[in-house]
Amino acid sequence: MGTAVKTFAAVDLGASSGRVMVGRVGAGSLELTEAHRFPNRPVRVPEGLRWDVLSLYGGVLDGLRAAGAGCGGRLDSVGIDSWAVDYGLLDADDALLGNPVHYRDARTEGVAEKVWATVPAAELYAATGLQYAPFNTLYQLAAARSSAQLAQARRLLLIPDLLTYWLTGEPGTELTNASTTQLIDPRTRDWAYDVAARLGIDLELFAPLRQPGDPAGLLRQRVLEETGLTGPVPVTTVGSHDTASAVAAVPATGERFAYICTGTWSLAGLELDAPVLTEASRAANFTNELGLDGTVRYLRNIMGLWLLQECVREWGEPDLGELLRAAGEVPALRSVVDAGDAAFLAPGRMPERIAGACRESGQPVPETPAEITRCILDSLALAHRRAVAEAQALADHPVDVVHVVGGGTRNALLCQLTADACGLPVVAGPAEAAALGNVLVQARAQGLVGDRAAMRGLLARTQPLERYEPRGDTAAWRAAEARLTTR
Repeated sequence: MGTAVKTFAAVDLGASSGRVMVGRVGAGSLELTEAHRFPNRPVRVPEGLRWDVLSLYGGVLDGLRAAGAGCGGRLDSVGIDSWAVDYGLLDADDALLGNPVHYRDARTEGVAEKVWATVPAAELYAATGLQYAPFNTLYQLAAARSSAQLAQARRLLLIPDLLTYWLTGEPGTELTNASTTQLIDPRTRDWAYDVAARLGIDLELFAPLRQPGDPAGLLRQRVLEETGLTGPVPVTTVGSHDTASAVAAVPATGERFAYICTGTWSLAGLELDAPVLTEASRAANFTNELGLDGTVRYLRNIMGLWLLQECVREWGEPDLGELLRAAGEVPALRSVVDAGDAAFLAPGRMPERIAGACRESGQPVPETPAEITRCILDSLALAHRRAVAEAQALADHPVDVVHVVGGGTRNALLCQLTADACGLPVVAGPAEAAALGNVLVQARAQGLVGDRAAMRGLLARTQPLERYEPRGDTAAWRAAEARLTTR
């Protein structure tokens, strides 16, 4: 492996903001700095909720310009990761057919039942290993079947692949993100051809599959001119599902670990060598998404800090530190809700909806922002506990530690409550896990880093981590869990 320090730009797009991070990697060194951050504001138009993908692309270009300005206009590589399932459609002239539909759009309501009439839910899970979520790409395509846009489409690109195509002119479909479409067989790591055929989904719309580490082309000349970068600048395929990149950045020292990728969503689960496709796994709503180097991300999607983000927005953006301090003084487990309930998926009136759920279940109704915040954090910790425990049982894969990565690592109360609920130590960090995983895959493609163990060892040595030991026993959490499951 080389010893020179190289500079990589990681484009990391989340559901509420995007950022371009600059990673500098050398022999035993890893530094990450933020070059540019920009909002990701979905727009509600008459036909529904849409992503403002042109604004996002503008933010990416601004970020690359800022990244280049800090290193003399030279980058050794660029990689893009984003949220999953959503896509853009291109026509025969490679022009975008409208703004991509947001996964929280209502168009998929009731669609799953129609899909299951053709491919029963149990068969669908056995073939794809993907948990039920109403916004999976498969259901989005089923909802769009009779639309004029889909009829005109000649190419479908998932969001990070679309942005990569605009940067390079070379289409591709990155595998870890493709595995969230419910159209990939996790055993073969190829398309689920039978499922697609039975549902009338044209897989020819998708560009060829790419693996993390594969080359994705060079920045176009116009992109170089607009960003001030000195070419050639390669674009490297990374784990373009942000969770795949985040899991790659879990600083674990062995295999007996669970992870929770925290942010708008909480993704809680295990890294496995093979999928778990049992009926019990389907009933527990665990998903088998693909990760680096032949691994499977066996996890459950939990609503995550979306619940708190929506409340904070309704409350007029109060100081988050003060809010969390006040929530820490509220009695524990006074009221809890099911953090995975689809009733909380849509935006708007979140404090009212959480209070209503507590009222309907006969629990004390949280009224103040501090009480509602404590309800949310207790509920998330409880959901983390359930997911970690059930994943171990279903996969027969015991763990000794829970790694929390992503934005939620900055929420010390949530990390401590997760340790308490799971009865396991929590190691929190890094916060920018997706960007770091993105950078490390680029660095590995250029020979600066070795295998996943080497990547994780470098993270453990260079990134600040915080350890939380569980307090007390888990009896109160078991009782709260029983309250939820007996309703």
